[in-house]
Amino acid sequence: MPKARARHILVKTEAECRSLKTKIEGGEDFAAVAKKHSQCPSGARGGDLGEFGPGQMVAEFDQVVFGGEVGKVHGPVKTQFGYHLVEITKRD
Repeated sequence: MPKARARHILVKTEAECRSLKTKIEGGEDFAAVAKKHSQCPSGARGGDLGEFGPGQMVAEFDQVVFGGEVGKVHGPVKTQFGYHLVEITKRD
């Protein structure tokens, strides 16, 4: 079974999500932005979600993590929790 490691930033609005993505793409540190803005408890760890397999996260999140390009910031990804920026840090 494949495993992945990812980090994310969770915010309430798509506009905020897009704004933060622009900052990260402009050179701001993903972990620092996560600590400052993410509404998920993982924000305290720079957004790190640790390692997980398919089906452990909501479907929309899974699709990005197991189908997207590793090392790239994906999003906004809308789930029932809000809007996410997702960075896949590792996948095997």
